[in-house]
Order: sequence, then structure tokens, then C-alpha cells
Amino acid sequence: MKQQILIIGAGFGGLWSALAALRLLDQQQRQDVTVTLLAPQAELHVRPRLYEPDAASTTAPLGELFDAVGVNFVQGTATQIDTQGKRVSYVDATGAEQALAYDRLVLAAGSQVARPSQGGMDRHTFDVDSLASALELEDHLRSLRTLPDSPARNTVVVVGGGFTGIEAATEMPARLRAILGDSAAIRVIIVDPGKRVGIALGSQIAEVVAEASDTLGVQWRTGTLVTAVDANGVVLDNGERIDARTVIWAVGLRASPLTTQIAGERDRFGRLHTDQNLKVIGQDAVYATGDTAFVPCDDMGNHALMSCQHAIALGRSAGNNAVADLLGLKPIPYSQPKYVTCLDLGAWGAVFTEGWERQVVLTKAEAKELKIQINTQWIYPPAPDRASALAAADPLIPVVA
Repeated sequence: MKQQILIIGAGFGGLWSALAALRLLDQQQRQDVTVTLLAPQAELHVRPRLYEPDAASTTAPLGELFDAVGVNFVQGTATQIDTQGKRVSYVDATGAEQALAYDRLVLAAGSQVARPSQGGMDRHTFDVDSLASALELEDHLRSLRTLPDSPARNTVVVVGGGFTGIEAATEMPARLRAILGDSAAIRVIIVDPGKRVGIALGSQIAEVVAEASDTLGVQWRTGTLVTAVDANGVVLDNGERIDARTVIWAVGLRASPLTTQIAGERDRFGRLHTDQNLKVIGQDAVYATGDTAFVPCDDMGNHALMSCQHAIALGRSAGNNAVADLLGLKPIPYSQPKYVTCLDLGAWGAVFTEGWERQVVLTKAEAKELKIQINTQWIYPPAPDRASALAAADPLIPVVA
């Protein structure tokens, strides 16, 4: 019977884990190990682009690639992980309960937005965290044109001034004008607890965000929190009410709930602590990658972030090292010392930074050109050609040169 590497999730971490695992098996000329990937669909939802209009167009099919490289794809949703029995239970496409055995497990189940249950925040907000929720937001925005002109109809409140919130907010003026027309008195407001506009991203990048926001007409309510949301607006902790028919929640990611079924230490986002090879500390046969893994990415005290930039490299390392462990080979420790950001700022352009201090390198049109290249080329899966796809999964390839 063949041994099995089982990967849960078809996001960036899961996809690149599968390719890296197959790459090492190919190099070792091993035909006695199967790489199985369990996910609801054989497609990559390009999450970093879900703030854009037409979210459906950002989905990348994976079926041809899986066939080309030899991934055994199983359609289903994981429900239970039994680390003692080395089995994963799942619900298949028909709703039936099934199970898969594994010799090594790679958990790449990603993360999800976490809303507070109080104050209507879980019932009256939209998000761009998943394809389904981004499509729901699109439908809602299009429906605004059927409503009478009013301040509430024309106002979008974005809760959270981090990366997701800023990208969603700065894209929103153009999206609203396309739906409501140029004469509509649109308002886009970011509510953030930071004392200055964009300060959570660092002082240099904050200045650029402030300039772009002013140019685009995006307002900020800094130093405050949303305490309640209803169908017609939000209430802030300073007592201000903002009438808005659209509230986007862009704060509070948590690692997949599947992480709670694996014994181990977790960080404040629910990510499992791993060693440098991505093996979950205290586990013999379980690896975590992408948004489920808490691991240092350099020797300066920095840890991998919940981003595709890190998930791609984490996936390459996890898949390679799960196979190396199974075959008794030397692992390749995960290392990703270079960190960059490229933040989309709507019609204003973008900003590109280098280093953990986010030193600004490019802005406006130059940065926007790079952002488009990243979003439409660099982060997409490789072509369904076995040789080139497996070569691209080398864990020693830097994601950012």
C-alpha cells in the first residue's frame, strides 16, 4: 500500500505544499507515495484580489495542473483531525461523511475573518475575506442603484485601517461611481483605532496612505472603534453615528478552526507553533503552513505573516519537508528574510515598500504597475506543465528577489 502525504486546503499554502512534495518525490524517483489534496474545489481563490470588482474573475482553476503533476485531488471539506489514528474525516461533495488516512499531514486550511457577535457586527457587515463574501458584497453594491438617493445609500464604512481595509476603501470610490454615477455624493469612511491615518503600517507608508486618501476623498475616523452596526449605519465609541447602508468588516483574522483539533501551542491568531521545518511542535506527523503556521522567517525576531507572500514560501517548505521526513531525508529549514509590501491605493496608484520598517521605494503609477503585475501574474499558479511546475516549487527559490 502506498504511503500518503495528505494536504488540507487548496490555497497558496496547500497548492505549493503539493507541488513541493511532488517535486521531491520526483527527484527521489519514488512511486510509492501519493500526494492527496483535500479541498472543497480544485481552484485557487486569489484572496489578495477580492477587494477588486468582479471577484469571480480572480479564481484560478487547478484541475489541469493537478492532473499534470499527479496530485490526487479529493473534493470535500475536512471536519475532524485524528492525530492519534492519523485520519482526517471530511464531508464529500454529496454530503456523505468520508475519511482519509495519512502518513504525514500538512494543514493548509487558511484563516477566516472573525467578527464580534455583539452589537450586530456579525449580522450587518460585509467582508472581502472569501470569494463567496466578496460576491455577496458585489451584489449588494449593485443593488444600491435601486434605492432612493440618500446619505446612507451613498456611504460605505470600512472597519479597520490595515492592508485589507485600506485596499477595499481606496478602491471603493471608483466602484461606487460606476454603480451610482458621477453625480452621487459618495462617502467612504475608514474607522480605525490608530491615532493617525494608516499608522498601523508604519510612519513612512502612513504618509503615503494619508495623501492617497485625501486625493480620493476617503475619510478616516481615527482613535475610535465601532461599537454597534445595524442595517442603516454604525455607532462609534465616541457616540458618533454614521448612516451607511454598506459596512465592510476588515479586521480580526483567525486561523482555521481545524487548528484547535491539533495539540500544540498557538499564537493570538490561533496559528500553531512549528519548528523551522514547519512540523507542529509536539507532533510527529503533522505540519502546518500558510495562515495556520506561526514560525520565524528570519533570525531577527520576525515571524511569517498571514499573507500570500509568506504562504507561498511556507507551502514550498512544508510540502518538501513532510516528504523528507517520511523518506528519511534532510529537510530544508524555512527561511524568508526579505519582506516587501505593495499596497493598492485605488485610482491614486499604489505604494511599494521594502523591509519590516516598510521603507517606501515606489509610489503612484510605478507602484501600481508593480501591484498589477503581482496580482495578475506573480501569485498565480504555474502553467499545467509538470517539469516547469515542479521546478517552481523549489523551497530555496526566494519569493521576493
